[in-house]
Formats: sequence, structure tokens, C-alpha cells
Amino acid sequence: MKALAEIQVIPIGVGVSVRKEVKRAHELIRASGLKAQLHAYGTNVEGDLETILSTIKQVHETLHTEGTPRLSTNVKIGTRTDKEARLEEKLFDSGSS
Repeated sequence: MKALAEIQVIPIGVGVSVRKEVKRAHELIRASGLKAQLHAYGTNVEGDLETILSTIKQVHETLHTEGTPRLSTNVKIGTRTDKEARLEEKLFDSGSS
């Protein structure tokens, strides 16, 4: 099943700057094969729902292994049965879909 999602990974306990951990999370998302668009407070992704969920798991496992003691992740997931959802349509379509 295709899905769109917004993923916001919040590292906790690594200090004031979390740039390194956020960059690492985004690298893992990109490496998953998901179509990804980074924005100021997270990453929008498009792809198979199973891949999205397993990628979130991989981000948590990897960042913990690399020393991040706590992670809080906010996820919004959207799926449709009437048509294939695409990031471009959500971001740039002026229609009312």
C-alpha cells in the first residue's frame, strides 16, 4: 500500500544542538529508497507503507546504537484507496483532492 508520511525525529539527551542526529536520521530515510523532502521540522516521504514503518524503526535502532539515549518521533501517515497519493500533488496541486 502506498502512503505519504511526515516524520519528525526529536533526539533527546544529546545537548542543545541535534543537527548531527537529525542529519543522520535523514540520511537513513533517503537510503531507504523512499522519496523524501526535508523541511524545517521534519521530512515528508512517499512510498510503500511497510517501508515507511520499517525505516522509522531503523532510524530509532541506528541512532540509539550510535549513542542517542532518547528519541521522540512524531509521525503522520496518509493512505488512499481511490488514487495513488503523491507528494507533488499534496504540495503543489491547487485542486481540492
